[in-house]
Amino acid sequence: MSTQPTYDQLVTLPAYAVQPVPSAFEDSNGFLNVRHYLGIGSEGLDESLHQIGIPFNWPMLSGHACLSAEHHVTYLHELRTGDEMSVRVRILGRSERAAHAIVYVLDDTNQRVACVFEEIFLCVRIADRKTAPWPSDIASGLDRLVAEHAAIGWEPAVSGSLALR
Repeated sequence: MSTQPTYDQLVTLPAYAVQPVPSAFEDSNGFLNVRHYLGIGSEGLDESLHQIGIPFNWPMLSGHACLSAEHHVTYLHELRTGDEMSVRVRILGRSERAAHAIVYVLDDTNQRVACVFEEIFLCVRIADRKTAPWPSDIASGLDRLVAEHAAIGWEPAVSGSLALR
């Protein structure tokens, strides 16, 4: 596996879904249950898309939604109940109807990367649940983020198992 960016590199990105690990998400060992990493990371990705015009109520406002199509998840360190965590997002690219993101769930208490996942998400029309081209304002916003994130100065370690089509 490729080397992931360091905690210090990632904390320069905006923080989303900042919260302590809730006890309700604890497994029988006192750690964040594996099923919640993806949920917390997805919450952070959703928050990050507000800046380009995709708020939580985007389906009601536009008749479009973002739906996940693929994920590749890597768990690096466990989070314990009560640990502070945050999500950092990097948009890697987009096509006419999809986008490729890498999402980092950080353990801010111990200053390390807990989980990394790549995601391909799609623009979908709510009415017929079919993929659709990104609206022009959203496409421009995604392009802006791709360019900003490409200029960060470090390369993300991608799985190689996901790609835009």
